[in-house]
Amino acid sequence: MADQKVGDNSATEKPALTKADAAKLVKREVPVLDKQGKPTGKTTKVAVEADEVFAYAVREDGTVVVVTVDGQKLFGTAK
Repeated sequence: MADQKVGDNSATEKPALTKADAAKLVKREVPVLDKQGKPTGKTTKVAVEADEVFAYAVREDGTVVVVTVDGQKLFGTAK
């Protein structure tokens, strides 16, 4: 059996995800800022852009793991 590469799911019947598809499935938490630009102590979830994705993988249980170019590891669920 050939070695699989990240993002290559040729051994399964599911269609392959692109970076843009993987980015749509995960969100990052960022602090909410007030009008002066100071953190309020609350967070909100923000979508990840495709150009921020360094690498991604889909686990057998449907979990999507995305590593961003700034080193964050984010998780989502493939639908």
